[in-house]
Amino acid sequence: MRAVIVDCAIYREGRRTEGPDDLSDALAEARAAKNAFLWIGLYEPSEQEFDRVSSEFGLHPLAVEDALKAHQRPKLEVYDDSLFMVLKPVSYEAETDTVSADELMLFVGNCFVVTVRHGESQPLRAVRQRLEAEPHVLRHGPTAVLYAVCDTVVDHYIEVAGELQEDLEETEEAVFEPMGGDPRNTASKIYNFKRQVLEFRRATGPLVAPMTRLASASVPFVDEHSQLFFRDVNDHLTRANEQVDGLDRLLSDVLSAHLAQVGVRQNDDMRKISAWAAMAAVPTLVAGIYGMNFDHMPELRFGWGYPAVILLMALVVFGLFRLFKRRGWL
Repeated sequence: MRAVIVDCAIYREGRRTEGPDDLSDALAEARAAKNAFLWIGLYEPSEQEFDRVSSEFGLHPLAVEDALKAHQRPKLEVYDDSLFMVLKPVSYEAETDTVSADELMLFVGNCFVVTVRHGESQPLRAVRQRLEAEPHVLRHGPTAVLYAVCDTVVDHYIEVAGELQEDLEETEEAVFEPMGGDPRNTASKIYNFKRQVLEFRRATGPLVAPMTRLASASVPFVDEHSQLFFRDVNDHLTRANEQVDGLDRLLSDVLSAHLAQVGVRQNDDMRKISAWAAMAAVPTLVAGIYGMNFDHMPELRFGWGYPAVILLMALVVFGLFRLFKRRGWL
């Protein structure tokens, strides 16, 4: 069991104290003390490892099933003995241009908080350290932990959105540069970028309803005076969603502009090909007529006929070249 327990402590009056090793004794001690709660953090527990925790804390079987299977949408569920919330922290790898979303589950109940983490991101370690440095905040109990976790996850959404915005600006510059690069490679990058934004949207979009509920209504196991703080988190989440929507719209516009540029370049290429073909057609036509080997053709016995025909073809081709050049076909 110790392999999946990342951290476990009892907090009294906002200050950390080490409790008994037995979870049942630790929870009983937290409930017996005044203004105390138990916070236990788990990392990818198995069903057998989580059974003991769920039985000790009285967690609802449906919430336990969601916490074990992961791959859940952000949501907020209230059961008889606890509140269950799912968050999806995101991270952005600039080297590979990929957005990855992990999962974070919180069980909040009477004098306890249980966090279950799936994935490589570790937002809880920073949250715990920050709260332990602010005992006046941690004194508010499990609600303070719930708020701090939500606030940290949502604030990181805004940071990731800013990094995506910078990459989008680089993509725009690449699309609108004079040479344009490889059209197939550029289209592939834009499409992959849209997939990353979609992955980001899956983390931020469904979280709106739970945060709105925490910010505007009384929720069991949550301090009724905390709505103002959750309202601030909800405002940040709204900002993050607006940035995501803006990124998605801009990417669609950039893709449309790129496809339009590809079409323009293809038209330019076709005009150049047509211009060169027209210039090649004139000497081909003349040479074809005088290569038919008929006896009775005009100017066959003319001494200056050959250079005259060559000069005529050169003048016509030169005239066509000047014409196409003036019209921007070449």
